[in-house]
Amino acid sequence: MTTRGYSVEEGGRLNNFAVEPKMYVDDTPKTGFTQYAEKLNGRLAMIGFVSLISLEAVTGQGIVSWLTSL
Repeated sequence: MTTRGYSVEEGGRLNNFAVEPKMYVDDTPKTGFTQYAEKLNGRLAMIGFVSLISLEAVTGQGIVSWLTSL
């Protein structure tokens, strides 16, 4: 007997391990020109841009002059 996601044994005890979770497969493509890839590329570009601005604010030099001074 099953009641509200639990299985009840013959002795009247609840057994919540007998109910299997519902499985699903996410088959949306994650490669190519998809909305997911465009969001990821945009977020990585924003992180890179903010990193370059903060590097310039901390060192007082741009990225090219900072790399050539090493």
